[in-house]
Amino acid sequence: MLRKKTNGVAQRSHRTPLLSAVAEKTVDRRAFLRGSGLAVGGLAALGVTGGTVTRANAQEAVARAVDTKKTVCTHCSVGCTVVAEVDNGVWIGQEPGYDSPFNLGAHCAKGAAVREHAHGERRLKYPMKKVNGEWTRISWEDAINEIGDKMLSIREESGPDSVYWLGSAKHNNEQAYLFRKFAAYWGTNNVDHQARICHSTTVAGVANTWGYGAMTNSYNDIHNSKAIFIIGGNPAEAHPVSLLHVLKAKEENNAPLIVCDPRFTRTAAHADEYVRFRPGSDVALIWGLLWHIFENGWEDKEFIRSRVWGMDQIKDEVAKWNPAEVERVTGVPGTQMERVARTLANNRPGTVIWCMGGTQHTNGNNNTRAYCILQLALGNMGTSGGGTNIFRGHDNVQGATDLGVLSHDLPGYYGLTDGAWAHWSRVWGEDVEWLKGRFQQSKDADGKDINLMNFSGIPVSRWIDGVLEDKENIDQPDNVRAMVLWGHAPNSQTRMTEMKTAMEKLDMLVVIDPFPTVSAVLHDRTDGVYLLPATTQFETTGSVTASNRSIQWREQVVDPLFESKPDHVIIAKFANKFGFADRLFRNYEMDDAETPNIESILREINRGMWTVGYTGQSPERIKLHMQNQHTFDKTTLRANGGPCDGDYYGLPWPCWGTPEMKHPGSPNLYDISKHVKDGGMPFRARYGVERNGENLLAEGTYTLGSEIQDGYPEFTMQMLMDLGWDGDLTAEERDTIMGIAAEKTNWKTDLSGGIQRVAIEHGCAPYGNAKARCVVWTFPDPVPLHREPLYTNRRDLVADYPTYEDRKLYRLPTLYASIQSKDFSNDYPIILTSGRLVEYEGGGDETRSNPWLAELQQEMFVEINPRDANNLGVRDGSMVWVEGPEGGKVKVKAMVTERVGNGVAFMPFHFGGHFQGEDLRSKYPEGADPYVLGESTNTAQTYGYDSVTLMQETKATLCKISAA
Repeated sequence: MLRKKTNGVAQRSHRTPLLSAVAEKTVDRRAFLRGSGLAVGGLAALGVTGGTVTRANAQEAVARAVDTKKTVCTHCSVGCTVVAEVDNGVWIGQEPGYDSPFNLGAHCAKGAAVREHAHGERRLKYPMKKVNGEWTRISWEDAINEIGDKMLSIREESGPDSVYWLGSAKHNNEQAYLFRKFAAYWGTNNVDHQARICHSTTVAGVANTWGYGAMTNSYNDIHNSKAIFIIGGNPAEAHPVSLLHVLKAKEENNAPLIVCDPRFTRTAAHADEYVRFRPGSDVALIWGLLWHIFENGWEDKEFIRSRVWGMDQIKDEVAKWNPAEVERVTGVPGTQMERVARTLANNRPGTVIWCMGGTQHTNGNNNTRAYCILQLALGNMGTSGGGTNIFRGHDNVQGATDLGVLSHDLPGYYGLTDGAWAHWSRVWGEDVEWLKGRFQQSKDADGKDINLMNFSGIPVSRWIDGVLEDKENIDQPDNVRAMVLWGHAPNSQTRMTEMKTAMEKLDMLVVIDPFPTVSAVLHDRTDGVYLLPATTQFETTGSVTASNRSIQWREQVVDPLFESKPDHVIIAKFANKFGFADRLFRNYEMDDAETPNIESILREINRGMWTVGYTGQSPERIKLHMQNQHTFDKTTLRANGGPCDGDYYGLPWPCWGTPEMKHPGSPNLYDISKHVKDGGMPFRARYGVERNGENLLAEGTYTLGSEIQDGYPEFTMQMLMDLGWDGDLTAEERDTIMGIAAEKTNWKTDLSGGIQRVAIEHGCAPYGNAKARCVVWTFPDPVPLHREPLYTNRRDLVADYPTYEDRKLYRLPTLYASIQSKDFSNDYPIILTSGRLVEYEGGGDETRSNPWLAELQQEMFVEINPRDANNLGVRDGSMVWVEGPEGGKVKVKAMVTERVGNGVAFMPFHFGGHFQGEDLRSKYPEGADPYVLGESTNTAQTYGYDSVTLMQETKATLCKISAA
């Protein structure tokens, strides 16, 4: 498929004029960039960046000291350290962080190319707007004034919810937090980010099983695993450096690697056991494994008795999934299911790893809960080498989620209740009544007045419907009229034909990004579109949270390039325009009139995020960890001596109490073998103390050193008083607690941290000690069920495993049964799924604009099984149409391969810039078009959303393929 660009032979060339100039005199950063022209891409760029191989003379090679800056790769969630070499403001080279416990001197292709991401020539260089169909350069002042005036006009006419603020997993923690706070001051919950469409079903499923919706252990802790079970994940391509940790366990522990995936991936190539199953049948697969585990008595009975609630109800459901039924639904033979179950039972502790292959389904929350229940049954939770290692996609998707860039909660997962708003108003020093007045009033179904401050907004997966749906059907006064895509690739979302229509219907479309993204070209608008250049994360500073919950500090590598601005500065520009900057920034030091100090923002986060323990990681502690990476153990993540002695690398949350308490962070969640002071904890008491007369608290199990040697509820001031521990509070702590809600003040809302501090001193977790629950009575399916995808070609299974009835979710009507009731399988017989490539990330705009990566993967394609290809008359390398049942179609190259099974097709989701056979390159601003364009798989992807989070369905729809 790829056109080879070089023959692999190094060629000598004459010294270029630029290099001659560099050798003769000092060249500053901007002169370097001007001199290079930023116009040489691909391997041709070797001519200006070091293609000449000559003998180095020491006195010429180093004229002055080169600065090094530690930053973190902006791709995936492993958190690889990049050591940037900077000479007189110019980023001239990079090395992987050899001291980093995460990447240990390794980089994947994307990480090795991040320098180009920062100073790439395809960047958006200055603000632009469309005027009569042409891109026109404007100033920042004019852009903010024009956009702001239009937004204020829309706000006056239709209310604040008619402007949608879409945030980003590419923001650092401080920018993400400030973005969510900014949206609150604007007066809307119509704010979201990429987590909605990648791991929202993980967060919902995992948090409602044992307390927190995050990766429980770490990449490094996989070193201790005796078995590794990967389902719906392809770390070899999506998170390549993570595979080093997996392979270490495989080799050193002889740990069997089991990979379950409809497609034989590069990860599956490393597997001891590869399980190919039908897309969308994850629950049936897991229940099939548990059938063998329960049938043979392989479950951990004592763990279940003392630390798990509801497993009996799971057993009742699992009993239905005998080997014959599992094979009918999943396609996996019973003998293989028994072998995998036996392997997991005989090799404990084992870890379960999943990614978007498991989450992006209409019953994705059922999938993630089933994975968790498998681990609970095996007793693999709260132990080193066990847990659920959920690999996140973007570099700060974990942090942005923690910081509340979501339409249904506030920073720290506080929800949208009056109590949650009161808490954050106290942190912000804000009058909660003034804040309430910023939101719209509406009517509920009974005609009662309500404030939309307390109601979930429209998620990013459905912003299209916020624009297109009849406003009489939307639970807000008017449609979405202005869309702000801030660090978001729209081609990562399904239903792109309807997205094009929605973009064209908007009053205004604003794109804020280092690159123009597909947002600039998908539509046929001639005006009302603005492109604002944001910096990359290499041109600013701040913290970022890796998938394992460790927080790392990025140093600023270079000053902002061209006319780009850091995201927090752009937020400040809008806040000044809207007239609430003084309130928004009241707690921060300001570096200048439009630059809130990043460290100040983190200190405010520390003051308020008690729920997940983002309170102990001060800027100073995080920076100290980055400076002393070499002192941390590469498996336990614990510092052995040095200035960080005893800390776990990156202070993985929860890092309880105040920074002064010096809590070390929590490497493995729910590990009761450690004292809470040392990172130990039980399952969280989030669901009350009993259910239908059954005890929900742990029975006879507790963390090391706990003075309460049984289960207990979450801590409040009243509980401290009942235990007689309130005397341990300082006078200042007591005054703060009593000034909030007196004895009703709980560990989540106590701004003094006193309740947490005292509970921990007595060996107790502030959030209580409960059982994990297998049954979530507030979800549509309390016990996880297999349900057929909306677009299924197995019509024989629909009656037995139907989808949900149509319902309203997140302000919008949501379709289920009305779609599944129609049979599309005759005309669209092939299951369509999607996934990642090692060369590209996300929507691909920045990676396809990187010449070093673009050269590696130049064309969009579809993988087709040879049997299907022969039946269709399609040959390898030929062009085909892939069409979905909703009419969207893409023209791509066929890759005929056994990687996909008969009846399944796969496309990567990183491409954009073509639309239904049309090349849109001419619609990009001049010089800002990515090197590689291609069709987006999501043009052919269809409707379908998770029943709890509205996660989009991208892994199990239907298509038809024909020769082009």
